[in-house]
Amino acid sequence: MNITLNNVDPVNAVLKMEVVKADYAEEVEKSLKNLRQRATIPGFRAGKVPMSVAQKMYGKSVLIEEINKIVSKNLYDYIRENNLNVLGEPLNKAEKDIDFDNQEDFEFEFDLGLAPDIKVKITKRDKLPYYTIKVEDDLVDKQIDSYKASHGSYTEVKKVEGKDMVKGLFVELDENGQAKENGINIENAVMMPSYMKEETEKKKFIGAKKNSVITFNPFKAYEGSEVELSSLMEIKKEEVKDHAGDFTFGIEEITRYKEAGLNQELFDKVFEAGTVKTEEEFRQKVRETVAAQYTPDSDYKFLIDARKLLIKKAGKVEFPDAFLKRWLVASNEERTPESVELDYPKIIEDLEFHLIKEELIKENDLKVGDRDLMEYARKSVRAQFARYGIPNVPDDILENYSRDMIKKEETVRNLIDKIIEDKFAGWLKESIALEPKELAVDEFEKLFEEKL
Repeated sequence: MNITLNNVDPVNAVLKMEVVKADYAEEVEKSLKNLRQRATIPGFRAGKVPMSVAQKMYGKSVLIEEINKIVSKNLYDYIRENNLNVLGEPLNKAEKDIDFDNQEDFEFEFDLGLAPDIKVKITKRDKLPYYTIKVEDDLVDKQIDSYKASHGSYTEVKKVEGKDMVKGLFVELDENGQAKENGINIENAVMMPSYMKEETEKKKFIGAKKNSVITFNPFKAYEGSEVELSSLMEIKKEEVKDHAGDFTFGIEEITRYKEAGLNQELFDKVFEAGTVKTEEEFRQKVRETVAAQYTPDSDYKFLIDARKLLIKKAGKVEFPDAFLKRWLVASNEERTPESVELDYPKIIEDLEFHLIKEELIKENDLKVGDRDLMEYARKSVRAQFARYGIPNVPDDILENYSRDMIKKEETVRNLIDKIIEDKFAGWLKESIALEPKELAVDEFEKLFEEKL
């Protein structure tokens, strides 16, 4: 086999592959032998089909299949072994008439799109703003309210108020106001009257005491909501319409959720026990936590600005435009030449930034190790718990969740991408001159309303 590469220009090349009989004959014969042993052909015993018959019936298809395998393997081996930085996938240069019945030697040509050589140098003379969030008191108050709500407790009370939860016997009635034969009868049913949509039915519960029996119409109370009623009645949604009459609810227990107080018990639940001892220290710690939650947004905005800077510093970059447009259409049946033409400027901008970033990552040896992966998994788990109002995750839970996370291949790939992104952002922040700017949340959010 002979493979040659002709560079048309810096970003376009043609790869020519010449395949002769010696390259494929052995594999074709091997495939035919296997096929004749498995083939079931009338008039021949299984495994006894003559080679001449197998050749006549399957020879051409086997030849085409084996040549395709050889061409594909050698094409990508050549690209890899010669470190060709190709864009997209190789494309057949042109459809050629190939006579598989009579030819023994074949020639294939592929168009290659080559990535341009982009070099961008970053120095401390380059400047970019780095926006951080000014954590106002209202944000701190909101986060504290969230902690108080999530760390509260249920207490039993004697009379139903507000958002209290009631538990008791839920019984369906017949037209005479008696327990319906074979009707719904649920012990220890749980309900929150505050969720009722119809005020008249809701008011029947407000002020009710333990051991009282309320007669009400759930269908009216929840305005026929199949989702809520099927859950309450423990039936299928399509059956709800058959239970539109009155029910009784015998209240056996009333519980009320009381949010946590702003005290040492809450301080120790939210942060490591003993690290916060006063309300002032707690507010400061919460302020730092809220600020840290906005760090990914600050980095995201920074990378948007960095992208513009890097593309500008790269100057005019030549791409194999005709090849890429052709490949974009060929690789996605939903694309048309017209849609590609419309989207092409944005596609090229994304590609240019990707190539710049990949080159800088390689140049500065930004890699991901096992330790990086585990630490980032822990960081992700902490962030997940923090969103649920639990910033102080016990070590054993943190470790178990983190190890489970890195067992999934797709999750690991996503984590690696995020780690590289973080390392790239960190390298950029160290390599250029940052201009710190502190903004209120609403001012920061307006930055994303600008055309990027």
